[in-house]
Parts: sequence; structure tokens; C-alpha cells
Amino acid sequence: MKQVAAIDTLNLSTARCEGIREKVAVLVSGGVDSAVALTLLKKAGYDVEAFYLKIWLQDEVVALGDCPWEADLGFVRAVTEKLDVRLHVLSLQDEYWKLVISDTIARIKQGETPNPDMHCNSLIKFGVFIDYLRERFPSFTKVASGHYAQIAYRDETNSDQVYLKMSPDAIKDQTYFLSRLRQVQLQALMFPIGHLTKQEVRACAREYRLQNQNRKDSQGLCFLGKIKFRDFVRYYLGEKQGEIVAMDTGRVLGVHRGYWYYTLGQRQGLDLSNGPWYVVAKDIKTNRVYVSRWEAALRKKFTIGAMHWLSDDFVEEQHFYHHKVKGSKSMQYTVKIRHGSKQHSCTLTPIKEVSSRPSETEGCYRVNLNEVELGIAPGQFAVFYKENICVGSAVIVEA
Repeated sequence: MKQVAAIDTLNLSTARCEGIREKVAVLVSGGVDSAVALTLLKKAGYDVEAFYLKIWLQDEVVALGDCPWEADLGFVRAVTEKLDVRLHVLSLQDEYWKLVISDTIARIKQGETPNPDMHCNSLIKFGVFIDYLRERFPSFTKVASGHYAQIAYRDETNSDQVYLKMSPDAIKDQTYFLSRLRQVQLQALMFPIGHLTKQEVRACAREYRLQNQNRKDSQGLCFLGKIKFRDFVRYYLGEKQGEIVAMDTGRVLGVHRGYWYYTLGQRQGLDLSNGPWYVVAKDIKTNRVYVSRWEAALRKKFTIGAMHWLSDDFVEEQHFYHHKVKGSKSMQYTVKIRHGSKQHSCTLTPIKEVSSRPSETEGCYRVNLNEVELGIAPGQFAVFYKENICVGSAVIVEA
């Protein structure tokens, strides 16, 4: 553990911070990752205060019978008291509902597969919260969290841009969820555990004897706690019986309780014989879910909407490539279709280059994978990388 601590001290002291007493607001959740992030900053000499954000939804807690925040806040209080760090508890439930949940429900009803955690990071944790800090606590110069990601700089250039770099722990890497951040947000952030693996973070927690050192990682969406996502969807959209139809024959194979419970590529929860069957299409007008065999659920290309680039450097690079380089207009990246370690090599081509209606496809791209993938669905985010740097993301609009 001495090596880990030394690595962390070096990482924090060389992170372009103007002085060891820089004031940092640390987002804490009750989990081991944010607790270690807070501890490392405190040990490194930063002036830290902890902030716990309440984004759980009271109505759902009452209706579905779970209080996800009580245990979390208990661990937060234990850790902050141990470290002698001031704790703020901030309720952002109204903002979370308006900016994240209402949009998520609407998109599910439209047949899409949204990811509310993406918007939670860009709009709430590093959006509304940073705005709140600047208004109420302007002395804070940085915001830190326990995300598995890194902030990188290009020291060899005059660029003032910062980059979002992957964690060395490929399984825990969270750059996928951070790919909607704006450059001004990235410049305000610190990720104290971003250069560590999960195993090293656990070791740090044991070394510092943190009360949540053995607490299991949370699963699922950040605001639901132990509430199942299916139960959450049922609470808002209810149930509506419809047919499950074989795509190739048109034969009715069974019934379902609402197309909004299914996403493309899904196999679980169909309750059909002679399987396995995979969801390959949904008709929201007729409430039909279409299924087929595994091969029909695979995709090698899809269309994305406008790209959200994380740095102006990437925009300039793309502009130079498309206007100065002769030949192909496609650019080479790797892409993640969902959170996790799996990436695909791909090409990204402006649709106006291959479309007969370029004015209607302005800003959209065609993505071609080097191999087929299961479960590519409209509403999901595609996140793009150059080596270990996240360059941007976009919503999948057609698959």
C-alpha cells in the first residue's frame, strides 16, 4: 500500500493545481470509491468539504418500499466524521426530476433505450451542482468525485483544453458515463482515484480503515438504490398487454406487458418456448414486440445524431481531416455501445457524404463496426475513443 499512496500523492501534486491548499468540493455517495477519493485529497493536504446529493425520488421510495439514501448517508457521516471533514447534504430532487427523469420516461415511452446516468453526470452532478457552488461557495476551485476516469493535459502544445482519459481498470472505467460533459466542466474536475484499479482502491480503504471498506458496489441506476428498473418503469407507464411476434414468419409466439419493458437485443424476460429468442424490433403504435434468432439481432452499422465533442481540439482535427485529407471521408475510432470494457474498432462517416438528402442529415454520422454486435438500440449512447482518450459521444438514432 505504500506504493499506492506514493503514486496517488504524485498524481495529485502534479495535477496542475495552484497550491496545496486548494479548496475542493468532494461529491460523496456512501460508497468506497468516493470515500477513498475524499481521504486521498485530505491526506494530500487539500482543503476539502464533502457534499452528499439527494437525488432519490420520494414518491417512488414510498410506493416501492425502499430507502436507498439512509444507509448511504450513514456511511457518509461515518467517513466524514473520521476525517474531520465538513459535510453538506443538498437536495436536488426537483432538478433531477425535471432534467433527467421526465426525459427518461418520455424516451422509454417512445420506444428508446435511454441512459439517465449520462444526463445525471452532465446535468446534475457536474451541472446544477457546480452552478450551486459558484453561487453559494465561490471559494471552491475544483470539484472531485470517485469516478474511475482521469483528467489529462497536452503539455507539449499550447492548448488549454483538458482531455477525459480512461482508467487503467478497464472493467470499472466510467468515461462512458462522463462523455456528455462540456469542456468547462472537465476543467473544473478532479478524479483522485482515476489512476487506480478497484483492487487498489479497496486496499486504500483498508489501509485508512474506512468504515465502508467492505461495502459492495452499487448496481443499476444511481437514484434507484435497490429498486428494480422494471418496477420503476411500471410505476410510471403501467402495463399494457401486446403480442410477441416472430419477425420472419409473422406468427404470434406469446404476449408481453408493454413494449417499454424491452430493448433491442434483449433475450431475458420473454418467456417463450423453443428459444433462445431476441428482441429485434418494437412497434409502439400496435404495441407489438418482434423477435427473431440471434443472427437477426446482430448489427454492424448504425446511425448517430450530432456528435458531442469533448474538446475543440477534436473538432479541429475532424475539420482538418474532412477538408484537407484526400480520399476517404471516414475517421477511425474505437467505440463503446454501453458501459464496460468492450470496444469495437469503427469508422465514422458524415451521412451527408453518402446521403441523397444531405440537408436532412446535417451533423449525423454513419458508424461501421469492424465486427457485429448485439443489442444496439435507438436512444443508447455511442462513445468514441482515440486510444485511451474519450473524444465524444452521440445518441444512436437508427440501428
